[in-house]
This record gives sequence, structure tokens and C-alpha cells, in this order.
Amino acid sequence: MVFNSYTFLVFFAIMLVLHYLPFSWKTKKINLLVGSYLFYAAWNPPFVLLLWLSTIIDFFVGRRLYNEENKARKKLLLVISLIGNLGMLCFFKYGEFLLDNFVSVVNMFGMDFHPADPGIILPAGISFYTFTTLCYTIDMYRKESEPVKSLLDFSLFVTFFPHLVAGPIVRPPQLVPQFEHPKLATRKQFFDGLLLLSLGLFMKIVVADSLLADTANLVFNAPMPLAALDSWTGVMAFSGQIFMDFAGYSTCAIGVAMCFGFSLPQNFNNPYAAIGFSDFWRRWHITLSAWLRDYLYIPLGGNKNGKTRMYMALMITMLLGGLWHGASWTFVAWGGLHGLYLWMEKFLSEKRKSKGLPPVKKTGFVGFSLAMLTFLLVCVTWVFFRADTFGKAGMMLLSMTGFFGDEGFMMLSTLAILKVAVVVPCILIFQWMMRNRQVTEEAYRLSWWKLGVAWSFLVLMIVWAQESGSAFIYFQF
Repeated sequence: MVFNSYTFLVFFAIMLVLHYLPFSWKTKKINLLVGSYLFYAAWNPPFVLLLWLSTIIDFFVGRRLYNEENKARKKLLLVISLIGNLGMLCFFKYGEFLLDNFVSVVNMFGMDFHPADPGIILPAGISFYTFTTLCYTIDMYRKESEPVKSLLDFSLFVTFFPHLVAGPIVRPPQLVPQFEHPKLATRKQFFDGLLLLSLGLFMKIVVADSLLADTANLVFNAPMPLAALDSWTGVMAFSGQIFMDFAGYSTCAIGVAMCFGFSLPQNFNNPYAAIGFSDFWRRWHITLSAWLRDYLYIPLGGNKNGKTRMYMALMITMLLGGLWHGASWTFVAWGGLHGLYLWMEKFLSEKRKSKGLPPVKKTGFVGFSLAMLTFLLVCVTWVFFRADTFGKAGMMLLSMTGFFGDEGFMMLSTLAILKVAVVVPCILIFQWMMRNRQVTEEAYRLSWWKLGVAWSFLVLMIVWAQESGSAFIYFQF
């Protein structure tokens, strides 16, 4: 089930009615839990068993971890949790990837090895709920928060349907306390929730799918070298599509949760207005960035063990962050390129400090120019994220430089180029204007009739473009 479907709207309405009927709080939580399982089972019912298994293991292991004083047994319990969670993730998400690479290595040594296709199906959202449960057991091992007392609350924390499939990645202290006492949305929360849901659907259905997806798909699926204009148009289209698709999902998720009275963490904060790559990762997929920082980068040494250790920890974090997105070396290259950008940024920043130069301005024309430079460099990384193979990525990058000259094929219509030339700059300008602002806060600054006109426009465009809607890109991760 996806947010951009009429089936979800019916499901959402039923869940709201059940939540606001005069049932006990425990009954309402059971309703939310059952509804969340139904929401997930709409993709493939047997995979609900994986959710149950992950939930049960981490609930009881987490409690033992917190109370265990024997260091050896404590480490054993943590290993059990890691094997349970990462084992499932590795099998379903990376099983075929590992097998393909093993076959390639074996065949390099002259062995003719061709195993049967394992036919592994990737469960929707496994990367997200695995990281959600992992942070709980790691926190219990570190004793950084109290164990969840109720299995019902913990189950709901793991499977709460707004964040289940594509985030935000939620940590126990952010959500579990909200389940302990009755929750109903205030009038403002409900209003904000519906507004964010409408905005998220507009971002996904109208902008990502209707205006940008076809151009991006056409360019990246081209079997021949393209003209520089067509290549850049396709890359720009994908840069807008991936943001509007994923940020649209997160906006929907936060809005849906608000309608029930719950608060989910912000996952995007105008990342294409970022000045530099550290700023970009503070604004793009915020909950994943924070997870990688706290559970990978800092344990690897972070900033506290010298520059060499810091640079190594940073690159390892970005490489694994790339692999988290997909079982392909192109995703690893995408993460590695971001790691290289962060290296360069830190090196230049340290050089400025050593020379006694002031920090770079982040306002006005200078700030905007640096934000556009950051965006263009991020667009280069999107080539590896979107391309299926290194061959296609290389051909796209060469096409973007005009390497093929007159041999580059011009395949996009004038209308397709104009659409991207209008939509993407509008996204960039809007994000720069909203760089340090929140949509809901700005909505309240409008008069009631202006907000009504804007909201009506969003809804009408969603209805008009609904047929072009497709599954959210990050469902495959």
C-alpha cells in the first residue's frame, strides 16, 4: 500500500475513525498495530513474519542487554541481535549481490560456475526497520535509554505504518514515550498533518512523477551517448525527482502521524540550499545521517583520534551508507564520491583556519553561489545513484562534458527540456528562500483565503495527475 493511492486514503480514513472513537488507549494502540501490519502485508503478507521475528528478538534481547552485568554475556546478546537483524538484511538485500560477485571472482580463475538463480525477493522497507530495531539494542547495550516496558508499545514503535517502509528512521526515545499515554491530535496538529500530507502527495505525484520522471527515465535508459544538453537535462530531472519523491514520502509520513497526534522527526530540510557537503548531509535524509554518525562514524573514532583516523572513519561511513541504499557497486561509488567531497571540504576548511581566514559567508550572493556549486556537484553523484552500471554512468558523465560532440544523440523534445528548465530552478529558488524556515510556520503567515487557494491548487493538481503516480523510489531500499 502506498500513500499515493486511493486504497490508502480509504485505509487512512478508517484508521482515523477507529483512533477517535471512545475506545480505551490500549485498544487504540492495538488498532494501530493491526492496521500497520495490514498496511505492510499489502505488499507481501508472508514478510510480516520477518517483522514479528525482528520485533520479538530485539524486545527480549534488548531488555536482557540492559540488565546484564556480565560483560561476556552482554556481548553475546548483542551479537545475537546483530546476527538476527543484519543476517536477515544481508540475506534478502545482499544475497544475490554477494553471490554474483562470488561467481565473478571464481570465474576469473577459470572455473565455470553458474549457480541457480536464488530468486530472493526484497521485503519492502527492510533497511529502514532493521536500522530502527538495531538502534534500540545498541542503546540498550550502552544503557543510553530505558528498556521499553510493553511489548505492545515496542511492536508499535517498530511497525507504526507512517514510518515503516521508508522512514524517517525513528529511535525509541523519539516515539515510544508517545505511546505511553493517550494521544489525540490537537486542532492545529490535525490541520498541519493534512496540509503536510497534501504537500507530500503534490511533491510526489505532480512534480516527481508527472513533470520529471519521464525525462529522467528516458535519458538514463538511453542505449547511446547523448548530447550534453540532453544529458544535463536528464540528470537535473533526476535530481529533482529523487528529492521530490523521497522528501514527499517523508512529508506524507510526518503529516499522517500528526493526524493521529504523534510526532516524527524531520527528515529533510531544504538540502539543495546546502552550502557545502557537511551542510548537505545535515539536511538530506537527516535521520539516516544521524544514525550513521552515532552508530558508525563515532564508534570508528570520529573526530577524536587524529586526522588520519577521522578521514578513514568518514570514508568508511559514506561507503557503507552508499551500500545501505542498494546492493550495487554504483551505490558504493555514490557514497565514496560524497566521502571524497567531505574530505576536500574538511581539508579546505582546515587550510582556511591555519591561515587565519574567516569562515566562508553563507548569506547573500556568495552563499547562493556556493549552494548552487554544491548542488551541481551533488548532481554528478546522482549519476552513479541512478545508473544501473558503471558503463552507463561513465557514458553519462562523458555525455555531460560534451565528449561525444556531434555523435551525441539529441532525443529530448523542446517541451521536455523546458519543463526541467522551469521546474528544477523553481525547486532550487524555493529551497533557498525556505532555507531556515518551516512550511507550516509560513502557512500560518498567509491570510486564510490565500492559504485556501494554495491548498486547493495542491489538491486539484494531485487529482489531475493521480494516474501518473508510481511507487516511491526509496521503497526498493
